[in-house]
Amino acid sequence: MEAEVTVRDAISAPDASGQPRRVTRRFPLFTRDTARPEGGGRAAPGDAPAPARQWPILAVLGLVAIGLLLTALDFFRVGCLLVGVALLVGGVMRWVLPDVGMLAVRSRFTDIATYGLLGAAIVLMAMMVQPNPWLQIPFLKDTLHFTVSSG
Repeated sequence: MEAEVTVRDAISAPDASGQPRRVTRRFPLFTRDTARPEGGGRAAPGDAPAPARQWPILAVLGLVAIGLLLTALDFFRVGCLLVGVALLVGGVMRWVLPDVGMLAVRSRFTDIATYGLLGAAIVLMAMMVQPNPWLQIPFLKDTLHFTVSSG
């Protein structure tokens, strides 16, 4: 049988020893500390300069910046593809590398799923951009006609 966990309610009035009086089984309302995500440690030794310690996120952000610049310079499809590929690269780094610094936001699974799904969606949409799409999905045109038809 498991022992019951009790937490002293931090907002109740203190007793003579200075401890909060009221005891509750709920977790405290405010978190005092947050655990770093798994893999959220430095990507380089602590004595390395700050940019070297955070190279994974800098690599992803650099690719995204280049992609946005290309998009602004009227290379829309290539720029969007690069943004999507940057997210996919971030997902692969999150999967392969043990420590990725600030690239780790949530759990490893959540980060990989988020980076992967968003990156794949952006790449697919960039390949379907009109005119002259590189990728055509046949049922999408029928779905659009079905939802927009006035009949």
